[in-house]
Amino acid sequence: MKVCIRVDSSEQIGTGHVFRCLTLAKQLRDQGSHVTFAQRVQNGALLSYLREQSYEIIELDGASDWDEEKDADHFLQQIDKDFDWIIVDHYQLSHVWETRVGNGLQARIAVIDDLANRKHDCELLLDQNYFRHYENRYMKLVPDHCKLFLGPAYLLLRDEFKHVKHSSFGDKRILVFFGGSDPTNETEKVLLALEQSEVEGWGVDVVVGTANPNRDKIQKEVARLGYHYHCQIDYLADLMSRATFSFGAGGVTMWERCYVGLASYVTIVAENQKQSTMDVDAFGAVKLIGWHDDVGVEEYVHALREAFNHEEGLKDIRQKGWDLLKSSRKSDIHPFVVEMLKWKSNER
Repeated sequence: MKVCIRVDSSEQIGTGHVFRCLTLAKQLRDQGSHVTFAQRVQNGALLSYLREQSYEIIELDGASDWDEEKDADHFLQQIDKDFDWIIVDHYQLSHVWETRVGNGLQARIAVIDDLANRKHDCELLLDQNYFRHYENRYMKLVPDHCKLFLGPAYLLLRDEFKHVKHSSFGDKRILVFFGGSDPTNETEKVLLALEQSEVEGWGVDVVVGTANPNRDKIQKEVARLGYHYHCQIDYLADLMSRATFSFGAGGVTMWERCYVGLASYVTIVAENQKQSTMDVDAFGAVKLIGWHDDVGVEEYVHALREAFNHEEGLKDIRQKGWDLLKSSRKSDIHPFVVEMLKWKSNER
């Protein structure tokens, strides 16, 4: 079976979409499928990283006058005609793109989404997020024949998380990670807050991705403060399991922290994270600090003080995270992939 994944990454978009698609790509490849990625060429795009993982790449135009119709036409010009499935993980692509590409290739369309804010023309749709009444979010947005995979039961877990130990309170460690690009530079705010706080006796792990434009400056600051710097790692699950609490953004890694049982203070760094983060905070599985423009060094200092003085509160947060994701499937093959593999013909 041949599969193409249409997904982007950049300094502005971040890298979370690519990494969750990599989880599917690896499972598909393990089952004998040939997987290709199609990405726009932009600053911070993970093209080299994907090549290092031995995936074929179709490079798409990164021009600023981009729209989904132009993208669909360019995609159809660049791609072979014999793909069975196209997986789409992109907030700016809708049923317009999916219909154009699906008909042009006679391929099936599978969508990964978080927003439920536009129509889709697809056979499968996956939204792993927790929202209040998430079961009804895609009513009237997908065709009647579309099979839905909704909610935390369908969490896309990378291999490193499948056998990870739950977070421990014994190590006195703080984890700082705001995604692969950290577009609002929350990491530096937290470093300033840590310097102003009493953290003697605590270990601090600071993680960045290669898409983070401030990574060199952060590395120097982390070294000056005597903390531990990690860049583009494949052992994040281990760091999470060793941490007492963490600072991070919403999105993919928020669910990973909940799964591990790591209490986290969360800053919303993008509009698409807003509602799900607020709903998870209301559930009690994270502690929301606020929208990034409203969060400064003082707010992070306050969060540190609260974490140091209220251990029971951290335990409550991590228990709620476990409760939220206790139904997450731990099978080697995600049900989304199983459903794709059932289709033997490439006729749409």
